[in-house]
Amino acid sequence: MPLSDLITPEAVIPTLRAGSKKQALQELAERASAICGLPAREIFDVVLQRERLGSTGVGNGVAIPHGKIARVKQIFGVFARLERPIDFEAQDSAPVDLIFLLIAPESAGADHLKALSRTARALRDPAFTARLRASKDPSALYLMLTQAPASYAA
Repeated sequence: MPLSDLITPEAVIPTLRAGSKKQALQELAERASAICGLPAREIFDVVLQRERLGSTGVGNGVAIPHGKIARVKQIFGVFARLERPIDFEAQDSAPVDLIFLLIAPESAGADHLKALSRTARALRDPAFTARLRASKDPSALYLMLTQAPASYAA
């Protein structure tokens, strides 16, 4: 499942201002709401509930918060490059500045795991994340994300 199946140009936030993990998740939920039409609060609550199980900060300044919502029709993502890194309680204790929110239908099953795997594989590549960090242009970020090498595919 390529990232181009998960993200649209409207789902890219090039310079998100957030002072905390909670604030970043709220902003991402707002953008996700605009994309899927569900209330931002519902999205935020699902993602926050998942965070309570353990941080989705995967290390090296990257977080992949995610959740499943019954009324969502298809898996989609929202990508944000933070203006300043924030504490995300990541596994490596490093602050996070790249966040890829994934929302999936409750029935997604293996497809949800494939989307998570694909996203994690792409965002584990230091050269790829360096390019994402170097750009503030939403179109360029979208192109980078959607043209990520096929070797990242799950």
